[in-house]
Amino acid sequence: MSEITSNGEKHLVLATGRAHPKLAEAIAAELDTGLISTTSHTFANGELYVRFNGSVRGSDVFVIQSHSTPINEWLMEQLIMVDALKRASAKRITVVAPFYPYARQDKKHRGREPISARLVADLFKAAGADRIMSVDLHAPQIQGFFDGPVDHLFAMPVLMEHIRKTFDLEQLTVVSPDMGRVRVADVWSDKLGTPLAIIHKRRDPLVPNQVSVHEIVGDVKGRWCLLVDDLIDTGRTIVAASEALKNAGAKGVIVAATHAVFSDPAYDILQSDFIDSVVVTDTLPIPDEKRFPSLTVLPIAPLLARAIHEVFDDGSVTSMFDGDA
Repeated sequence: MSEITSNGEKHLVLATGRAHPKLAEAIAAELDTGLISTTSHTFANGELYVRFNGSVRGSDVFVIQSHSTPINEWLMEQLIMVDALKRASAKRITVVAPFYPYARQDKKHRGREPISARLVADLFKAAGADRIMSVDLHAPQIQGFFDGPVDHLFAMPVLMEHIRKTFDLEQLTVVSPDMGRVRVADVWSDKLGTPLAIIHKRRDPLVPNQVSVHEIVGDVKGRWCLLVDDLIDTGRTIVAASEALKNAGAKGVIVAATHAVFSDPAYDILQSDFIDSVVVTDTLPIPDEKRFPSLTVLPIAPLLARAIHEVFDDGSVTSMFDGDA
């Protein structure tokens, strides 16, 4: 079964690219449905081909794709899928991109730079997307880049439930790894009822992935520190922050992040003695070779499935987070 009928009129169809089929299957299971049969392959010269093996005419279609490595290939595949659906007379097309591609390129830092996150939004619109759904955008202003509705979901309730069940909140301090994440860390601190600390760092704009940690604002001595961030890429930022916390007397360090990008050398350095636990969601596929004993991966499918259901039934996605956690 690949579609749901509501009130005898509306038809929901779930489609997936090849980046993270397990996530799409989990979402379909949550919705008690299936995925539309799709033929996809890559030609010898790298061009992509997609064809849907069933009718989508008049349907409300949700195109699920996780933008992991190789990100450009998976982005192009999703764009081609949207174009195919538009040409097949789908009534409404929602791009479900749990990890929004190029989200870190949301503004110009210097002259003659692109705003790639805006370009991606324009590409989705040009391909025929009516709506975008994503989880924990790196920059909230990305919502304004797309000329249409954007459903910005938050993984905080998923991560926070695990933290509450696993750790003693009375011994916990929430830590922002840099000044840019203070607002998010403050929300975590407020909801958990724990103190807040901030790490002040300086990043050299001419040397990518290199971070210098300076001072810690807040008391972390003898406490478990919960570092919260939206993503972990190479892991260097997190390890440097964790080292600073341990050097300041922290009893232990827990890292909680939504998106596990895990570019090299993340697998190696995240197993540092400075980090006791890493908690992420499966918005991106995490192969077995990138998993390690201190890593916990939480399912994001229930959150995405609920949001899809709300959109399909013309409900309120915002209500999902009213009074959450």
